[in-house]
Amino acid sequence: MHGLYLLWWVEERGISPATVAALLAVGDLAAFLLEVPTGWVADRLGHRASLIAGSSLQALGMLACWLGRGVPDLVIASLLVACGDAFRSGADQALLYRTCVALGREDRFQPTEARTRAAGLVALVVLLLGGGVMVTRWGFAAGWAAEVGLSLVGLAIACAMIEPPSGGSRNDKRESTPVSTRPLRRAHAIAILVIPAALLGGAASASSFLAQTGGLAGLLGVTVLVAAITLAESAGAATASLVTGAGLRGQWMLAAFGTAAGMLAVAIPSTLLMAAVALSFLVGVAQPIRAVLLQRLAHDDARARVASAASACDMVCSAVALLLAGGWSRAARRH
Repeated sequence: MHGLYLLWWVEERGISPATVAALLAVGDLAAFLLEVPTGWVADRLGHRASLIAGSSLQALGMLACWLGRGVPDLVIASLLVACGDAFRSGADQALLYRTCVALGREDRFQPTEARTRAAGLVALVVLLLGGGVMVTRWGFAAGWAAEVGLSLVGLAIACAMIEPPSGGSRNDKRESTPVSTRPLRRAHAIAILVIPAALLGGAASASSFLAQTGGLAGLLGVTVLVAAITLAESAGAATASLVTGAGLRGQWMLAAFGTAAGMLAVAIPSTLLMAAVALSFLVGVAQPIRAVLLQRLAHDDARARVASAASACDMVCSAVALLLAGGWSRAARRH
């Protein structure tokens, strides 16, 4: 249904496209502002509890999207969805990592995170296409009912999870740095580690935007392109599940490959589609590897906050990249 939100609100509810776009932007801003605070709540009250709260808010948000009639209802729906996303963001990685540590299988975190991410992206493509078919055959009510139902399934899964016992990672136990300098050095290491994947994500967002709006493909072509980009990211995540021993240097190497792809697309515009797919693949590889490196650096009482801060950085880079891409596109059309 995600691709049909605009049609529902504009055609079925009579809300102008500009208003819908503005209110969705408000939801994105709310999700960004809530990232770190909800991560702090998750670290304090429990990662399982945060996932349950996020899934509950997601289900309520889907109901509000379906049953809402006007602009105030759309505002409420967007904020509910944003809150749900924020409560789940970071808490999922933290809970998975702590579970792997509690089971004595910390080495299983990266492949599990990567395969889960890959499966989720494939499912997204299937659900996007399936939503269109469902709405075409049975109407929007069937699509929204499916959305709410899937949200409730997610809530049931969150409720079935178990909060593992607290305990530091191996790095916490082996660290010999003086306590007075440890927080600063750790924060610096985390910041340096977050940047490469965030830059890759921004480049991928910009290239995807330019490919979809540059007249390089028609309506059907854009649909195929979006599916290809999503599947490329899924393939990258699947590849990350096979990678072992990658560290900060590997993250910056991926960023260097992404920079080369972006420069090639700028120099030879006909390669833009290929660059968009390649950058999405690199993002898929970088994200799970970054996740395990961040969790190994984070304290046990700050795991969700660290993951949420990384997600917020990703949002900033993507937003800036999209603004730059939009400006570059307008300038290119004038010439």
